[in-house]
Amino acid sequence: MKYVFFLLLVWAGNAVAAPVIFSADERARIAAHGPWPPVMLVDAGNSADGNRDAIELGRHLFFDRRLSASGKMSCATCHSSKTAFQDGRQSVRDQRNTPTLLNAGGQRWFGWGGAHDSLWDASRSPLVAKDELAATPQILYALLQRDVDVRRRYIAVFGAPAPGPLLVVNISKALAAYQATLVSPRTSFDDFRDAMQRGDVTDAAQYPEAAQRGLQIFVGAGRCFFCHGGPSFTNGEFADIGRKFFNARGADSGRWGGLQQLLASPYTRLGAFSDSRGDTAVATRHVLMEPRNFGEFKVPSLRSLKLTAPYFHDGNAARIEDVVIHYSTLDETRLHSDGERILRSLKLTPAEVKDLVAFLKTL
Repeated sequence: MKYVFFLLLVWAGNAVAAPVIFSADERARIAAHGPWPPVMLVDAGNSADGNRDAIELGRHLFFDRRLSASGKMSCATCHSSKTAFQDGRQSVRDQRNTPTLLNAGGQRWFGWGGAHDSLWDASRSPLVAKDELAATPQILYALLQRDVDVRRRYIAVFGAPAPGPLLVVNISKALAAYQATLVSPRTSFDDFRDAMQRGDVTDAAQYPEAAQRGLQIFVGAGRCFFCHGGPSFTNGEFADIGRKFFNARGADSGRWGGLQQLLASPYTRLGAFSDSRGDTAVATRHVLMEPRNFGEFKVPSLRSLKLTAPYFHDGNAARIEDVVIHYSTLDETRLHSDGERILRSLKLTPAEVKDLVAFLKTL
């Protein structure tokens, strides 16, 4: 059965009914993309998560260049608040695009290949990487010794500092506590979704008709919701979407390489540095490497999409239109042959491309 959701539009001063028809399944899928903002889940592996003192310490350190060996780089260098907490560049490290930190809290995997299973370990990695901040326990300890205010904030959360791996982890957990608060604002889609839930025709009428048509493609024939589902518009997992994974440095193995790093790391939710290694680490405990993981990359959130260009793991799509055209003209022979085939060439008309882009821009 189809339901008609009437939008009242004003044309030349006269109210006219312009029906946009969603099936019961489509309406349910729209509802599943909310509510927003979501209820924030505390990371049991990070005792600092949700702690106000830790959040303030992390906010302070996030913009502090003294964390780096050179004294010239901070977390905000690559994750600027002016560009939706990414850098707007095509690719920097490992030929990969810098992902936004918006809505990072509560995710299961981090990085395009999912090499980290917590936000605090994803924060630790660039902190110590020699081609990024290159911080050492000695550098961090010296900062705490020099700066009385930072030392006081640290002690309030973690106790007295001592140089060593735990100091690096604790700084990373404070950084993660701050990053978990970076939530993108509500959008016109959220208002439309909520209006549909209430049956409020007047409020729903404010949502552009082109965006509604694009939304119908998204939750209907386009089947975009399979991977970009839920309030954050992502399932948080990994997929092969037919993009090339060869670059100037060779092949980017994606999830395959990420799993190799994850399974060899002492800094996972199962490791000694996690504050809880129980049931909260089920996903890490049971993860398996499979041949299909080669060339798979993390499914990104679509929220704040207009602000986070360029797109894809290598940043090779400059515009949202380029992303939609990729899926419209997808070469299915490039996809993995094993497992269930979800992706298919959408073969959208030019008008449908515009409508889907119009919807995505409302996110």
